[in-house]
Amino acid sequence: MTGEFLLKTEPSEYSFGDLQKDGSTVWDGVANPVALRNLAGMTPGTKLVIYETGDRKIAVGTATVVSVDASNPKNPRVKIKAGNAIAKPVTLAEVKAHKIFADSPLVRQGRLSVVPLTSAQYKFLTAS
Repeated sequence: MTGEFLLKTEPSEYSFGDLQKDGSTVWDGVANPVALRNLAGMTPGTKLVIYETGDRKIAVGTATVVSVDASNPKNPRVKIKAGNAIAKPVTLAEVKAHKIFADSPLVRQGRLSVVPLTSAQYKFLTAS
């Protein structure tokens, strides 16, 4: 699996600001089988968008996959490195209004915490 992904996080548990402060982290706490497959399919260098859920529902920053240990498919260990804040964060309402997201799991499967993105979707979310 290649491409870019969006990772959802509850900011009260672990925000993009926390990731920036830490510099890197192991992305875990994922239970959904589809999300687990998406995590396990990542490779070093995969580009990520960090999306804060809860009251915010907004794409706020970028990150990059540093390493992937998928030896345990029920708990793949994906280390990510903080990137930059998105200059103009993108809300879920803006995503839903844009046609390139019409078939996206971000819109169609709201509970999916690791969402594949096309290159066009990644560019839309990270363009400043």
